[in-house]
Amino acid sequence: MTGIRPERPAGEGAEPPQPLPLSYAVPRVERRSYRVDKFLDTSFRNLLMLCSASVMAIMLLFFYELTVRSELSIKEFGFQFFLGQTWDPVFGDFGALPFIYGTLLSSFLALLLAVPTAVGVAIFVTELCPRFLASPIAFLVELLAAIPSVIYGLWGIFVLAPILRRHVQPWLAETLGWTGLFSGPPFGIGMLAAGVILAIMIVPIIASITREVLRAVPQNQREAALALGATKWEMVRMAVLRNARAGILGSIILGLGRAVGETMAVTMVIGNRPEIAKSLFAPGYSMASVIANEFAEATGELYLSALMEIGLALLFVTVIINILARILIWSITRGVPVRSNA
Repeated sequence: MTGIRPERPAGEGAEPPQPLPLSYAVPRVERRSYRVDKFLDTSFRNLLMLCSASVMAIMLLFFYELTVRSELSIKEFGFQFFLGQTWDPVFGDFGALPFIYGTLLSSFLALLLAVPTAVGVAIFVTELCPRFLASPIAFLVELLAAIPSVIYGLWGIFVLAPILRRHVQPWLAETLGWTGLFSGPPFGIGMLAAGVILAIMIVPIIASITREVLRAVPQNQREAALALGATKWEMVRMAVLRNARAGILGSIILGLGRAVGETMAVTMVIGNRPEIAKSLFAPGYSMASVIANEFAEATGELYLSALMEIGLALLFVTVIINILARILIWSITRGVPVRSNA
């Protein structure tokens, strides 16, 4: 195969094109047979299908095993299992309501504390932050998600609990004790501590997803609002947040899913007492914590089955929460890849 040298500038005395030496020729590529190519493509497609099917099989196996192993508890207690308030392994009386209450209350507290902080961080990094500060702030926020939960638990025991016991809980008891939510002795360890720990843990999840959803809002929406005379805050409120509200709600629900399923950090600071108390200072128990604490010491078949049923309920709740979050995020992005406005 031969090539053609570049022509000289047009003019008098221009030489005609000359063939290139053979050393500059493009090498010839050997073509494999059609059967080999088809076999490789088919093998690659089947391998990817196997990987996808394995994920679905693992999830179905989770549901199957938990359902089968909780069958004894389901037959013994029925739906009353989720309404009973007594957890007595000695007499075989099991009710999951205190654990459901502790899980929902601690998760609600976490959302109450984390959502304003996370959304505020996302808005600042996306709309207001100087460019040289945006990346470091985003990195530090996302770094919180990489910290192991046991480290959060240790920090909660040795740092957060003393602060709550000495400063925060006495002040709350003085100012808001009349509500009944902040009454009783300030232990430091309890439902309030679990809510604060969970809030810190879900901030990076909500902030990261909210930031990407805000970046998905078209830039011309911002420019149109500013061109009409809107202030920066009005532009963010009307042009950005209004268009991104479904995605932000999806990020909040994903954070809720993380809070509901968190185990180690909550176990270390919630107090682990199966009771339903109005005060946030009182100890509590969560569904994940009771499984982690009592599964190894469960002796009877009914005891193990009751713990398995709690795990099955927790799995159902987590899956439903994540499905709702994905649907809400898709409703704002419509499957289009997120583009940066920078």
